[in-house]
Amino acid sequence: MSDLLETDAGTAGDAAGPEIAGTVAIVGFPNVGKSTLVNRLTQTRAAVVHETPGVTRDRKELLCEWAGTTFRVIDTGGVDRADSGPFGEQIASQARIAIEEADLVLFVVDASVGVTPGDEELAELLRRSRRPVIVVANKLDDPRRDADALELHRLGLGDPFPISALHGHGTGDLLDLVVSRLPGTGQRPVGEEAVRVAILGRPNVGKSSLVNALLGRERVIVSEVPGTTRDSIDTVLERDGATFVLVDTAGLRRKRKQRQGIEYFSELRTLEAAERADVALVLVDASEGIVEQDLTVADVARKAGCATIVVLAKWDVSRLRIEEARPELERRIRQRPPVIAVSAHTGRGLERLLDLVQDVFARYTSRVSTAELNRALRELREARQPPGRRGRRLNLLYGTQVSSRPPRFRLFVNDRSLVTRDYAFWVENELRRRFHLEGVPVSIDFVTSA
Repeated sequence: MSDLLETDAGTAGDAAGPEIAGTVAIVGFPNVGKSTLVNRLTQTRAAVVHETPGVTRDRKELLCEWAGTTFRVIDTGGVDRADSGPFGEQIASQARIAIEEADLVLFVVDASVGVTPGDEELAELLRRSRRPVIVVANKLDDPRRDADALELHRLGLGDPFPISALHGHGTGDLLDLVVSRLPGTGQRPVGEEAVRVAILGRPNVGKSSLVNALLGRERVIVSEVPGTTRDSIDTVLERDGATFVLVDTAGLRRKRKQRQGIEYFSELRTLEAAERADVALVLVDASEGIVEQDLTVADVARKAGCATIVVLAKWDVSRLRIEEARPELERRIRQRPPVIAVSAHTGRGLERLLDLVQDVFARYTSRVSTAELNRALRELREARQPPGRRGRRLNLLYGTQVSSRPPRFRLFVNDRSLVTRDYAFWVENELRRRFHLEGVPVSIDFVTSA
């Protein structure tokens, strides 16, 4: 897509925020503690950590602040050239891209086992890259064993720095060293004007393929193996002056018994991504049609409070007609979302998809004037007889919008206890229809007027 400009996460826009002093890539052999170090440096639990090697596959970008300096950290998958699995070469490719983008590389080595052939191969790659490197001797949980790091001199990348990412030993000194070696490029992270877009769906519906198609290059690993994406990956995209933060997520499984180990933590990251998103793209595999699990994913978006667009993916190999899908989706999904068909393979519909995201975001952040809202409430009173009980009937008195992103309304009534579930849903849908809030979660508080 030639008119799109991809930027690194956290750099787009002119919004106020801390300047980014540089980018630090964290690389190493599988299971040496890279994600644990990322979580320690950023003081978060953003990176999935598990004792199973190969949990991290894509490169994940986070911000780290130390001593008044903010910099970007890129977590990468473990690089093992001998890995013959389905993702080995793609993980290595993602790590190489991270190295190319970095101002400084932290090469993490498990000092408790010494230098391995895999470490030596990665050291050779780093020497060829000509990037500044700090060799991090990890898993030295006892400071008295710091001398064990001396063996890592044989990698030919300078003095090793002993730490324990798990217990925090040496990480403060490591941060001091990192900050001192950053260039200070003066970039700024994205601000509130950016549209945060979470890409949700069940496993293997084409989420990562859609991200890569929008960006025009392989930003996240794509495979036919379900569950390829384990983490939530943010990438910033600029288009015609608008800034989007695209978040690729792990697939959501319906049955809780299927959510174990790594998949359980991956799903937690997906739910967190939905909660911080403005717009959720709920992907449906159009070649398979609409299944119950797609509706479950849409409900996750609703509960997270983000606007929803249903994307019929794999449209180039589909027999499902959009005219058939739209009525069913509008009937079964509470947000009444707009529906669009796209093909990541051919590029069909991608420009219209971004236009629709901007349109839905505008509705999501919109405000309805008090005069307009109360005029609508008068019409609702005349359109349908409100519920009643024991000779008393509900009366919609007046209302106001109390917040946006998403819109929330406070409607004052004569008696809150007279509001039925059916009537509340009807009012919600009428307000959504009258104020063009299709796809937007509408919250209503019915309050008894004093």
